Formats: sequence, C-alpha cells, structure tokens
Amino acid sequence: MKKTVLCSALLACLSGIVQAAPANALPSFTQEAEELARLPGGGWLTLDKHGLRLFDAQGQEQDRIAVRAKQLDTRIDGNRVLAVFLEADTQRPLPVTVDVQVGKLVMLTPFPVPTFSVEASCLYRDAQQLAHLFLIGKDGQAEQWVMQGEQRQLVRKLVLPPHAKHCRVDDGARRLLVSEANMGVWAYDADSEGMGKREVVALRKPYGQLDGGAGALAVLPGGVAVLDGKAEKLHLVTHQGGQWTAQPAQAVALNVRKGASQLAMDAGSVLLRGKNGWQARPLKWSGKAETVPEVAIIAPQAQTAPMARQGDAADDPAIWLASDPANARILGTNKKQGLLVYDLQGKQTQLLEVGRLNNVDVRQHIQLGGSKVDLAVATQRDDNSMMLFTINASGEVAEAGRFPTGLKSIYGMCLYQPASGGVQAFINDKDGTFHQYSIGLSGKQFSATLLRSFKVATQPEGCVADDANARLFLGEETRGVWTTSADAAKQDTLTMVLPVGANLTADVEGMAIYRKPGGKADSGYLIVSSQGDSSYVVLDAQAPYKVRGRFKVGFNLPAGIDGTSETDGLDVTSANLGGAYAQGMLVIQDGYKRLPDGPQNFKYVAWGDVAKALGLE
Repeated sequence: MKKTVLCSALLACLSGIVQAAPANALPSFTQEAEELARLPGGGWLTLDKHGLRLFDAQGQEQDRIAVRAKQLDTRIDGNRVLAVFLEADTQRPLPVTVDVQVGKLVMLTPFPVPTFSVEASCLYRDAQQLAHLFLIGKDGQAEQWVMQGEQRQLVRKLVLPPHAKHCRVDDGARRLLVSEANMGVWAYDADSEGMGKREVVALRKPYGQLDGGAGALAVLPGGVAVLDGKAEKLHLVTHQGGQWTAQPAQAVALNVRKGASQLAMDAGSVLLRGKNGWQARPLKWSGKAETVPEVAIIAPQAQTAPMARQGDAADDPAIWLASDPANARILGTNKKQGLLVYDLQGKQTQLLEVGRLNNVDVRQHIQLGGSKVDLAVATQRDDNSMMLFTINASGEVAEAGRFPTGLKSIYGMCLYQPASGGVQAFINDKDGTFHQYSIGLSGKQFSATLLRSFKVATQPEGCVADDANARLFLGEETRGVWTTSADAAKQDTLTMVLPVGANLTADVEGMAIYRKPGGKADSGYLIVSSQGDSSYVVLDAQAPYKVRGRFKVGFNLPAGIDGTSETDGLDVTSANLGGAYAQGMLVIQDGYKRLPDGPQNFKYVAWGDVAKALGLE
C-alpha cells in the first residue's frame, strides 16, 4: 500500500493580494502530522499515524486519542473546539470536543458507521448554531447529518460529484464547496431546506485554469483557495456579486507529491507540507466575508403525517375550530389526491379523494338558508371547479357541492364573511382573473352566484379576506401583495401593500391574518409566505402596513422535526388551542421534508413563539 504524503494549508483574511514570500518551517512537533488545525491561544491539533494529538503553544503534548484516522475538520466556539474525523478502518465519524484551557480531548457519541465508502467529510455550523456533518462517497453518494447533545440525526441524502476527496463549508455564506478530483470545484447550498443549486467555482484545463483537476480546498472570506491536482499551484477564487472570479495563482514549488493535499485556516499564513516538512508562507487576500441576512428562526411544535404522494403534493392548509379547542382540525390539500384532515398532533383523521385540490379556506357559523353551517371551499384543478365541503360539530368533513367557474387554469382562493351575513369566495386563475361568488343554501342544496370579476397583470395565487374591515389582500406572485375592497359593490382600485424586494422574495404565496380574540378592527397582522427565500413576513394588516419582521422555521431536533422551505400555503388562528398554542397557531406547508427525506407535509408553529421572536404585542 502506498503512503500518501499530505499537504496542508491554513489561510486567513488580510487586505491586499496574494504575494509570494520565503517559506518558514513550522515547529518540529508538527512535522509528522498529516493534517493540522490551529487552536485559540496558539496551540495545535494534529492528526497523524498515532492518532489525534493536542499540543499547547509551547509544543507540549497535552492529550491524545490513539486511532488511525483521516479527514479532520474543526469549528471554534470561544475556548472550546469541535473536531470531527473519520476512523480509518470503519470510516465512522468521531466527534471530539477540545477544551483548550484544560488541555483535554473528550470523545463524544460517534455517528453511525456509514453505509458507503466515505472519501470526504466536513463540518457546517448553521444559523441555529447546530453542527452538521457532510459525508461524501467515491461514487457521489452523500449525506448530511446534524448533531445536538447525544443526538445524531440524518437530515437528507444528496448526490454530489464522484471522486470528491475534499469538501469545506463557508458557514457565513451557507455554502458547501466540493472538490472533484479530475474536474474542479463546485458550490452547493449547505442549508438542507429547499431544492438547492449548484455553481461552478473552478474547472480543470481546458475548461478552466486548474492543472490536473482539483485538490484540497479551504474557505477564504468571500472566496476559496484550491490546490490544483498536481499540487503545484494554489488557486484563489473570489465570490462577488454572485460571480466566481479567478485571481492570480501562486506557485507552490515545494515538491509535494502528486495527488496529496489538505487545506485549512490560520491567521495570515498558508501552511504547506512537502518533502522537507511543513512550511508557512504569508498570504494576503482582498476578499470580504459573505453573510446571509439573519432572520429570527422559530422551531415548529408538531408536524402532520407525510403526504401519500411524492413530489409537489401538499399545498394549502386551513384551520377549523371546535367547541373543545383540543379537537380543532387542520384541513390540507394534496394536489395529487384530494383533501386531508389532521388533528392537533398531526395525525391524519380523514382523507377525501376528490382530485387535484389546490387552495382551501374555512369559515364557521355562517348564517345560510335559516341555519348555521361551517364550510370549507377549495379549488379543483381537474375540472376548474369550486368545491364545497361541510364540517360537522365533530370535525368530520363531507363533500357538499361542485360548481364550474369557466376559468381555464383555476388556482388560488379565499373566503370572505361579510358583516351583513352569508359567505363569499374569491377564486383566481393563473392568467390573473379573479371571480367573486356568493354562496347560497336552499334546503340542502348549495349554489354559487357570480358577483364580479377583475384581473391583475400577472399570475396570482394566495389571498386572504379581512372580514372585519371588508378588505381583500391578494398576492401577485412576482410583484407583491395588493389590497382592494372585498365588497363586490365597490369598484375599488388595487393598492400595493408590500412589493417584492428587501422583505419579500418572489414567489408571493400563502397569506393569513392574525387578530387577537376581541381585538379591534384596526389591529392585527398579515402573514405572507416569501417563497423565494423560505421566510415569512409579518406586517400590520392596516395602512400604512408597517413590516414588523421576518422569520424562518428551523429544526426542532428533540421532536425530530425539520424546518420549512419554499412554502405555498399557510393559515393562522388566534384561538387558544391550549399548551404551546395558547396564543394561537400558525400552520405552514413545507416544500421539502427532511430529517429524514420524505413526502411533503405541514408544520405547526406556536404563534407565541412568533410574537416573542419579533417583539409583537
């Protein structure tokens, strides 16, 4: 078996550009190390044939873990460091905490033994400060795991380039960088929610400047450093304005053996290992660290059972309140199956296989035909109809009517309960057309009467009616949120409430209104799904529509629940549903089910958590 000589570099941010400088040998105790990591206070963490070793700044060995290992990566948190490496024989990832002040290495609960041969591994610390581990196999199989306390949970499976021997994550930019040995370097979204994307960072000749493909890499503020496949040049690539730009390469010229390399971070130096041992060179770098704008992150309290259909299935929820708050129901549409009903624990209680339903809304205690009824209305995409459902006192849903709309591509809808009584439905088409219907009841027969039609310029979907103020809020997916009168007799113009921009990223999707029980009509909040960045905007539901904040839904690891992403529909209630939902509940469609991967579902969020995070009254 050939012994691979590794080359390691530690890179940091200074102003200026890369400059060649005389090489200086590192301390003798590092010379046997195959991988290095500088620690706070000047100490070192080394990985060699004897195992993981901890040295203080004077070179005194403080602790060691005897193990054949490879693939070291670290994350620093004050004077404590998280290190993860792979046990060479089993390839099991082994996490260790490094207590720099005490000088101790403490083994943590290991990850499970991988089901594939691991070629590369790297750490990631997300916006919730949770530690993730990426594992990449020779054939492109890959997994993302998350750890908290003793928990080690599989987040998702990925398909990454084959022959990937190196990876690193830029935590600030939430970017996974993968080095494909015979091709180049690729960038991926490190966050697990959403479909993600791939970008080319640097490619081998003749497609790019890398000679012999890509070797090891290291994250730089606002860019990346990568050794070419021959380990002869260090290539620097900046990321600015969404573009990757190659900077002048720096010759290594240390007689590093072909195919051997490993890069990491240190203050002001690039560390290289050649035939003559470790050497350090000054490095100057002009890039600036990238960060994704921070928003509040809220953990969900519960989730529904997954859809019975794969792919883009779940779409829009609606909340029905029972006389006993514990018996409330969540109605959710499945665009490939029909209407589903769930309890407050997320258990499915009913399925109505009525075809491809898109949006659904609920109104209760409606005075119709001399009696009070609870109704759900949904858009049916198979025949472009409006479907009605009754809901009895036990929360049981039953089909009650289907009415043609004459629309060509029916899409979204919402209900409106006027102060004068009855109930009305706004139904829209992908071409921007809105129909407003009045729903009637004679005996046991429902009817739908068209009251008016209007149109927006481009595709809409989500809408919500503010019953107390007779206002309609509607979303034009690529433009923003509009408002107009919900009264069909008033020919009111559309007024822009919140345009796509800093607070709202297209597509504009689901929306709902939160108003405290007994709250004044000039109070309340409008919640809007900002699908493009998987966030949710909260703004006043009355002029001047002040934005109160944005939030995302993240992991609840103890409960085994992932966050939400690319949300279509949502709904909210201010009713006291007990426990965590004393101030109400927000129900959100999740476009990508993780922890682990699975069909789409809906997440339950406590409104009290939203109010606390955003400082709402």
